[in-house]
Amino acid sequence: MSHDPIISAEDTLRVSVLSEALPYIQRFAGRRVVVKYGGAAMVREELREAVFRDLALLACVGVQPVVVHGGGPEINQWLGRLAIEPRFEGGLRVTDAETMDVVEMVLVGRVNKQIVNGLNQVGGKAVGLSGSDGGLVEARTWGDGSHGLVGDVAAVNPAVLKPLLESGYIPVISSVAADLEGRAHNINADTVAGEVAAALQAEKLILLTDTPGILTDRHDPGSLVRELSLAQARDLIATGVVEGGMTPKTDCCIRALAQGVAAAHIIDGRIPHALLLEVFSDAGIGTMVTGRHRPHG
Repeated sequence: MSHDPIISAEDTLRVSVLSEALPYIQRFAGRRVVVKYGGAAMVREELREAVFRDLALLACVGVQPVVVHGGGPEINQWLGRLAIEPRFEGGLRVTDAETMDVVEMVLVGRVNKQIVNGLNQVGGKAVGLSGSDGGLVEARTWGDGSHGLVGDVAAVNPAVLKPLLESGYIPVISSVAADLEGRAHNINADTVAGEVAAALQAEKLILLTDTPGILTDRHDPGSLVRELSLAQARDLIATGVVEGGMTPKTDCCIRALAQGVAAAHIIDGRIPHALLLEVFSDAGIGTMVTGRHRPHG
């Protein structure tokens, strides 16, 4: 009588997925991947858990992930609790000194530690930082100063990150940094992620968003552009195909690539395990922008 093992379709699928991932794991081991964490993936519990597991797995197989985060919704909740009215101008938060106190408290003291704790619970070794720690990010006031303590990145000194990465830690960076006078500024987390990726000469910059990626028709998810060259990305902005909130994200990718990052990805963080699907599968799930045209991965 035959006693052949019964192998479930689920087991077969799991093994085939691991097998497909092998060349990517081999290729990216020891490489740095900067992930901007935000949107629904930060708010919905099941998505948060999936992101934490993805990041822990990346670290486990030798990739060196770095997480950069903002925390818009939670900032607004705390401003509401403290009866401080949030003001926006041109899509950017107007940040006076009172608002900046709340931003720093929420991003550095609360959101950052929630991410660190979540990563540590699934077996990652996470360390929380702000842009001010170790002089990692030097801020400058954005524009003409009319938005108050809204900042831009003047410089990045990644020296504090390198020993952490080499020891297997996952740095988790909140997008608050001080200028040369020591005044804390609130900086767009996409911008911080792009500049940190450039300073680390990262293999990848990945932006988790609430959209499928870059669309040629923003009302049609089927119009997703899976791969773009740097020149094509610039053209899409110039011709107005990329517009609204996708413009700064695409700009951030362009700036990172121009400074030596190998590839930038805009992916849909509403899909569970979007990070692993983009990094470790043949098809990927979002838009990849590269300095030159090359196969996905």
